[in-house]
Amino acid sequence: MTRRGREKEKPSFEPGLIPAPGHLLVWRDSQHFDRWQDLPCTLCGQPTPMRSHAGEPVHKACAEDWITANPVEARLGRFASDLTPKPTSKSKSKGQGDHS
Repeated sequence: MTRRGREKEKPSFEPGLIPAPGHLLVWRDSQHFDRWQDLPCTLCGQPTPMRSHAGEPVHKACAEDWITANPVEARLGRFASDLTPKPTSKSKSKGQGDHS
């Protein structure tokens, strides 16, 4: 029996909440940024390294504008914020919470 090397499991990249129209998306995960290739934004056509949770090339600002212009369709989850990790007690005690 041959032993395979450990394969790194890619962490899940699940979308979080869909912001209300006029509010901002929270895209902090590095998987939203493709450092190797700019592709045309699906909404404006200009090159972008940004990707949605589904891997769709889109500027974050374009996605936010689309949510505002299409509030009913936006509820289907085409663009969503990242899941927010629960704050640790250390970050609370040191005042290192979310500053955005």
